[in-house]
Amino acid sequence: MIMDNIFDIDIQAAVLYGLNKPLVIDQIRVKELLEGQVFVKIYFSGVCRSQLMEARGSRGFDPWLPHLLGHEASGEVIAVGKGVTKVKVGDKVILGWIKGDGIDANGAKYINKKGEIINSGKVTTFSNYSVVSENRITKLDVDIPRDVAVLFGCALPTGAGIVYNELKPKENENIAIVGLGGIGLSALMALNEYNLNKIIAVDISKEKLEYAIKLGATDTLNPLDKKFEEKKLKLLNKGVDGCVESGGKIESIELGISLLKNTGRMYFASHPENGKKISIDPFELISGKKIFGSWGGAYDPEKDIVRLSSNFKRGNYPVDELIKKRYTLNEINNALDDLEKGVVFRPLIKMNH
Repeated sequence: MIMDNIFDIDIQAAVLYGLNKPLVIDQIRVKELLEGQVFVKIYFSGVCRSQLMEARGSRGFDPWLPHLLGHEASGEVIAVGKGVTKVKVGDKVILGWIKGDGIDANGAKYINKKGEIINSGKVTTFSNYSVVSENRITKLDVDIPRDVAVLFGCALPTGAGIVYNELKPKENENIAIVGLGGIGLSALMALNEYNLNKIIAVDISKEKLEYAIKLGATDTLNPLDKKFEEKKLKLLNKGVDGCVESGGKIESIELGISLLKNTGRMYFASHPENGKKISIDPFELISGKKIFGSWGGAYDPEKDIVRLSSNFKRGNYPVDELIKKRYTLNEINNALDDLEKGVVFRPLIKMNH
């Protein structure tokens, strides 16, 4: 079903007109809905480090300016383009960047009041309505609140996916998590499903470390602690069996590698600044340490969403603290600033309609 009236809707969107400049709240419209595209009313959008880096120019040259941002949200289907069979009008959905089933449609072209073209990717969420590719949408379990559902678009599937699909902890292992943002804390919650010896949370934020204990971490380490090396040696002995790293810095990746014992393995989901390089002593690799980059936790939206939803409903994922801080779309730049300062776990944007 295609609803022509969507083309009369003034969409409120945060537009990136220039790198390292504030996002501009603008009114835009879409001229047409192409094959495989879905028009979605956005309820809530998350803000993660990936968008922060893109907006602040840390990804390097951007050929798509001006364009929209955001890749995790909850919403409702308002209209569907030709060929869409995965969802229908009225369905409650989760939007995420990880590919699922369905048509891999092109990103939409919007137009602002000045007649300028505003580009977008296959999924964008910093707006109260959005045109999204069919394969970036998953139906929302009705028992999951709209605000919590945002985490199912990126943070939970990436963090938990690394644990489920890649790290695959063994009984009585010692596992470290470096970086306690949305992905790191999601990984921590997933680790609680395993019978582990130690779950060690590592971050420079005292507040995040305290929250990690509430979520099931057995121990914490703060690299800014003057006795960090002494405490690390006492706690880890020869090192951990596995590590999930999501700190977003070269230093946090290198720290994660240093925590491993010689047969340990690390999966990292960090996106350091464009052009940055990690430094590794080759002897660490010769000794048997293994490091892997993770692309979205090898998450399958059609399959893994069932496990994540079930765990949430059983109370295994107490995520309220992660999404406690709310912003309006007009406050999007404040949300980015707070995320950069590390004073919020996962900023949540509540859309007005």
